[in-house]
Amino acid sequence: MASTLARHFSRIFQLTLHVQRKSVTFSGVRHKSSTVQYATRPDLPKLAYRKVKGKSPGVVFLPGFASNMGGKKAEALEEFCKSLGHAYIRFDYTGCGSSEGEMVDGTVGTWKRDVLYVLDELVEGPQILVGSSMGGWLMCLAAIARPEKTAAMVGISTAADHFVTVFNTLPIEARKEIEEKGQWVVPTKHNEEGSITFTTEFLKEAEQHCVLQSPIPVTCPVRLIHGMKDQDVPWHISMQLAERVLSNDVDVILRKHGQHRMAEKEDIKLIVYTIDDLIDKLTTLV
Repeated sequence: MASTLARHFSRIFQLTLHVQRKSVTFSGVRHKSSTVQYATRPDLPKLAYRKVKGKSPGVVFLPGFASNMGGKKAEALEEFCKSLGHAYIRFDYTGCGSSEGEMVDGTVGTWKRDVLYVLDELVEGPQILVGSSMGGWLMCLAAIARPEKTAAMVGISTAADHFVTVFNTLPIEARKEIEEKGQWVVPTKHNEEGSITFTTEFLKEAEQHCVLQSPIPVTCPVRLIHGMKDQDVPWHISMQLAERVLSNDVDVILRKHGQHRMAEKEDIKLIVYTIDDLIDKLTTLV
């Protein structure tokens, strides 16, 4: 474990040196925001998205649970990609933000299907997938299903298997009570209601998409950024994911005072620098 952590911190040092040597074009100067578009899918709700045309590899941002494409990280990445001239797309899952559908009807499978649609129909060529929280879980599922479309992965506070893992760690009595009621109410600081309700059907469906119980057949570069003050998803999840993926090019970057949302200015800078480093690596390899 000590040698693993040493490699990770060595990588952070190398990344810092890279940033010092190279001037990353991220001034915070706002360009005109992309326009909301709607993807029409046969027999499925329309997906809202914002797209910027540009060079390859493109960047795809996957929001977290009940989040949308209007967050600080999503907007900052659009500014960054525009400044570099690289393609970028952000979108809302079914039932979230400006997309059609109802959030209560959504499942991990539903949102995985949304991500695959974006990769199949709305972008061209391999992409750098950037997943925040639950978006990091969906990023893994998409990379497994579409390896040819996945150039690299960047997880931010990755919540792989999180709903299922937390439920399974509850006392047996608590789980029985939840199963009898048919729903699980979880306290949260991230919405006005102060809680999130999961149905037992949602949890059972989510269990079908768990990735941490066996080796993950992903061989592209993987970067996992996590805050050590994350009170929602433990940073150990990113460590576990790093151990599971088959790729040899995997780095975990820990921010000592980072929170779950990783939306502070310095957090976003680190995310941008990490993606810039990957773009540099991928374009140099071509």
